[in-house]
Amino acid sequence: MRGKRTAMGAALAAGALAVTGLAFAPSAAAVTPQSATITASCGIFGGGSATLTATQSGTSATITLTSSAITAPVAVAQDSISSTLTMAKAGGGSVVFSGTKNPAMNAGDSVSVGPLPGTVASGDSLDANGGSLKMVIFGVTVTCTATGPQSPGPFVFD
Repeated sequence: MRGKRTAMGAALAAGALAVTGLAFAPSAAAVTPQSATITASCGIFGGGSATLTATQSGTSATITLTSSAITAPVAVAQDSISSTLTMAKAGGGSVVFSGTKNPAMNAGDSVSVGPLPGTVASGDSLDANGGSLKMVIFGVTVTCTATGPQSPGPFVFD
């Protein structure tokens, strides 16, 4: 009986170790690169460097944009900015990411919107250059456009 308990305990310990290993294993990146930078112009609202971060799960993808160079003109509550990010698709067309996800920001804080959800196909190559970011804040539309291609290159989705 004691041998069975020892074997069972060893099996449970090995199983727990395997599960723990899976929980901490890095997940495979379905989009490359996972982040890129652009320089954007937002007209009278300013402009500068911004970072785009992309994730993918199947045909669902999200993009988050953050910028310390572009600041909130007024204090805004969490999830109150309606954002539409249009990304230019290699070969023509575009893909739209939209939603109302943003952290609370005080006037002068760095702008951050997302994660904004969108739908992608395998092989899609998307660049912010040729697209735009439109944010509606208290009824005022702020449109930002990239002034050049994103670096290190477009997002390519698996």
